Amino acid sequence: MTSANPSTRRDQVLVGTLPDDFLRASPATADPSGPQQQQIHRDEETARAMQYGNTGGATVGRLSITCMQAKLAKNYGVTRMDPYCRIRIGHAVFETPTDMNGAKNPRWNKTIQCNLQPGVDAIHLEVFDEKAFTTDNRIAWTLIQLPQLIFSGESKEDWYPLSGKQGEDKEGMINIVFAYQQVPVMPMMYAQPQTMVYAQQMPVVVPGYSYVASPVPGYQVPSTRAPPYAYLPAGYPMGYQTQPGMMPPGGPPPALQQPPPQQ
Repeated sequence: MTSANPSTRRDQVLVGTLPDDFLRASPATADPSGPQQQQIHRDEETARAMQYGNTGGATVGRLSITCMQAKLAKNYGVTRMDPYCRIRIGHAVFETPTDMNGAKNPRWNKTIQCNLQPGVDAIHLEVFDEKAFTTDNRIAWTLIQLPQLIFSGESKEDWYPLSGKQGEDKEGMINIVFAYQQVPVMPMMYAQPQTMVYAQQMPVVVPGYSYVASPVPGYQVPSTRAPPYAYLPAGYPMGYQTQPGMMPPGGPPPALQQPPPQQ
C-alpha cells in the first residue's frame, strides 16, 4: 500500500479564512416557531431586562424581614434552649437557623425576603425551642403589623413584645428590622409543556387473539369522516360491522387456523 503524496494531502485541507456560515445553521432554514428558537428568544428578553431594565414598567413589592435577636422571659426545660423563629407571611412560611444554646438571649441576624402579596398587612411570628427526640416546643408568638413607614422607602427597626405562657405581651421582646422596595418583574423563562395528542383508537386484529385497541399518535380525525371499521375474520355473517374498540357479540372471534405447511 502506497502512502499519499504530501501535495495530495494538502489539496484535501481547507486553507484560508473560514466562511461566515461555517458549522452554523442557516437562519433561513431555522424554524422560528420551534422550541429552540423560542428558548433563544426568551433568553434574549431576560438578558435585555437584566441589562436595561426593560420590563414594561411592571413591578412587584419585595418585603425584607431581619430577625436580629430576642430577650425571652424564661428558659423552659432543664438544659439551655435552642431557639429559632418561624415567620408566616400570607401563605408563605420561613424559618431562621437555630441558635444552639441561645437560651433566653438568642441571636439570629437572619434576613428573609419575599414578595408581598396584595392584602397582606401583618406577619405572624413564633419562637420555638428545637428538640432532638420530641416535638419542638413553642415558646412565644406575636402578630406584627407592617409599619406604613417602610412603603415610602425607609427601613424600620423596633422591639416587639411576645406572648406566651407568662401572659399576653409578657414572654419577652424580639428585635425585627423591616424594609420594602419595588423590584422589576422578570419575564417568564419556562417553556410551555408539550403534550402528546392521540387520534381515535383503532382496533388491531391479531390471529388467535381478540381485538386490541391501540392508540395511534397523530392528528384528530375530522368529524365529517366516518370512523373506520374493522374487518371481521371468517365465521361471522356477511354485512356485520363493529365500531372501533367494541367487542363483537358472543365473545372474541375464533382463532384463525393456519394452513398446514406444504410438503
